[in-house]
Amino acid sequence: MALNHQLCEAGTTELHNRGLAEEAVHIGDRFRAGSAEFVLTQPRMPCFKLGIRFNRPDMVKRFLESGRTGFYCAVLKEGKVAAGDSIELLERDQHDITVADVVNLYRRDATNQGMSRRVSELPSLPKSWREYFRKRLWNPDD
Repeated sequence: MALNHQLCEAGTTELHNRGLAEEAVHIGDRFRAGSAEFVLTQPRMPCFKLGIRFNRPDMVKRFLESGRTGFYCAVLKEGKVAAGDSIELLERDQHDITVADVVNLYRRDATNQGMSRRVSELPSLPKSWREYFRKRLWNPDD
């Protein structure tokens, strides 16, 4: 299944794309770009340095509220990727939890114990994230 999204910039550590929205991609989805394969692992979350860079104390909050956090992928198969290459969905993750679901749970939905449980059990999500949401199962106000 081709998503018809294209890379607009390829670098050694980052790939920038147009059109892959946080609401449409799932933690654990597998993709191919060029001859490389990736698995989506987690949302990209802003840190305090964003506020410093833009000289705006509210920048992290604004960034999160935009819903356009981006996401990180792990390389499953090394390969060549070039600007203009299509991004192809190889496999949709069976857990059906989008990047937007995780970001919303993190920033404003702490009392959603059902989603916290589901997210804490995602095998593709890094251990630190899973532990964070497990802790919130017991302390939703943290």
